[in-house]
Amino acid sequence: MKIAVIGAAGKAGRLIAQEALDRGHEVTAIVKPGSEGRVPAGCAVLAKSLFDLTAMDLKDFAAVVNAFGTPFDQPGKEREHIDAAKLLISIGKELPEVRFLTIGGYGSLYTDETRTKQVVDDIPKDVGAVPWAAKEALDLFRASDMNWTFFSPAGFFDAKGPRTGSYTPGGDVVILNEQGKSYISYADFAVFLVDELEQGKHIRERITAVSEG
Repeated sequence: MKIAVIGAAGKAGRLIAQEALDRGHEVTAIVKPGSEGRVPAGCAVLAKSLFDLTAMDLKDFAAVVNAFGTPFDQPGKEREHIDAAKLLISIGKELPEVRFLTIGGYGSLYTDETRTKQVVDDIPKDVGAVPWAAKEALDLFRASDMNWTFFSPAGFFDAKGPRTGSYTPGGDVVILNEQGKSYISYADFAVFLVDELEQGKHIRERITAVSEG
């Protein structure tokens, strides 16, 4: 499968690109100019800002993974999650056959099966701007008619955790692992995402997962 990974120089994007490469997929890393040296060996590279992408750049891919992220300590940067969603939705309308898979946040998950409260409801907007922006991005995808899947990591998204190769999947509600924790390593999250990319079981849905670590 021909796949593009936006943000393939970042911690999550790099592992996703590598996981896809290891499974024999043809991967193009889309990264900001100057970041080319941080992508996995074996990727083709398109050095271009996410916000400069067009439908022409993405038309030949079966799937586009958006692993774009922003720092939590730079006020105003969180809005880029919303701007990115708007751009990808506009491109997705032109490319209905292309799947768009976006990594969002834990905060938009519902706290229990009543689905009356989300994690972000207990996070003040002035200190939790990124999760609130990710929630707004999810709302935009849900309101669109594009071919999307949105991934919410667990509450503890561990960049240094092991690749166990297994995970427990979920949907719109917070789930816990066997230790009673909302936890997943970046490496197991990459396995989860590439599994969904290959299987296509959750089109126009938000999904989550936990692993044991």
